[in-house]
Amino acid sequence: MAGIEFLKGHGTQNDFVLLPDPDASLELTPQRVAALCDRQQGLGADGVLRVVRSAALGVESKGEWFMDYRNADGSLAEMCGNGTRVFARYLVEAGLEAGPEFAVGTRAGDRPVRVRSDASGDLSVTVHMGPATVTGTSVAVVDGRQVSGVAVDVGNPHLVSVIDDDVSTLDLSRAPRYDTEVFPDGVNLEFVNVLGPDALRMRVHERGVGETRACGTGTVAAVAAALHLRGDDTGESTVDVPGGRVSVTVGKETSTLTGPAVFVAKGELDPAWWDALG
Repeated sequence: MAGIEFLKGHGTQNDFVLLPDPDASLELTPQRVAALCDRQQGLGADGVLRVVRSAALGVESKGEWFMDYRNADGSLAEMCGNGTRVFARYLVEAGLEAGPEFAVGTRAGDRPVRVRSDASGDLSVTVHMGPATVTGTSVAVVDGRQVSGVAVDVGNPHLVSVIDDDVSTLDLSRAPRYDTEVFPDGVNLEFVNVLGPDALRMRVHERGVGETRACGTGTVAAVAAALHLRGDDTGESTVDVPGGRVSVTVGKETSTLTGPAVFVAKGELDPAWWDALG
């Protein structure tokens, strides 16, 4: 068996292993995903992006290509904004999409994207993330204290807590607690400082992963929640995360996320290692 092609990339340091698998020939088990994402025994990543034709999975989509996204623990995920940017860059650079605008299929529905270079040659990708819907309120417990939060659906569930304390001081090495009756399937937890009318700072503990350097859907949820708390339902903001900065717009019908997408490595997985994982 030939080696299995992979690429390693990140969007604001939210990192991914990308597996080109056009015809869905790989058996991508939870064990294999978890091993790939293991930072000691595998390549290390926050998740896996499998590049597969929508038709090969029997998915109805306007996009030819489907982003089969898995969390680092091997569980399925509906959507990943940072991952979509990395996925879109790959499609253009591999010649699978002519660009600069096309649709990517996800479990949260089709996501239109635009890949472009600025005047300095740096590449950025804008993803239409769909609506960011405020669904209610709940609470999280972090560092032994309870904080209120705004529940936001961005194709996946989020609970955003805007706090006065500097988010950089929070201990997110352990998973914050949340109401499992409100979020029976788990939730992404964002902790946010408001820096100004159009600037936020955020840290995130992602469902199925732990703390990550960035979360694309989480930044959209953070902006939607901050707007909601000040009585607005549309607006735009930059969001600073440990891995960098992205720009978010929230509208009545949809939202967008703009930021970088970077590749750092490519190669082949040892097929004997892959087979041994089962």
